[in-house]
Amino acid sequence: MEEFIKVETLIDHTREYINTRIDETRLKAAEKASGVIALLIARAVVNLVFLFSLFFASVAGAYGLGIWLGKMWLGFLLVAGAYFLAGCIVWAARERLLQIPVMNAIIHQLFKNDDPDEED
Repeated sequence: MEEFIKVETLIDHTREYINTRIDETRLKAAEKASGVIALLIARAVVNLVFLFSLFFASVAGAYGLGIWLGKMWLGFLLVAGAYFLAGCIVWAARERLLQIPVMNAIIHQLFKNDDPDEED
């Protein structure tokens, strides 16, 4: 009878251990996912602020070029041409400039070491 109680206790402890490990895994996955989402949202906000600044600086630059050249449309055309050229360069190098750094940042966030005793 005592052996049956020991086996039953062992089964209960094993079940508790497995449930605890499952809960721990879920919590770690939720922590990693929330970290990635927080990183993406923070970068999106910073990019939005940067884009607004760039937009207003571009309008001011185009307006200034237009006054300097004597033809407002030419100033705006030159600024648009500069952005088109920059866009073509970014498109040509999109994997090296955009895809790889974004993937590396997400992978680093997902697999960063949480133990302060160990190095990244």
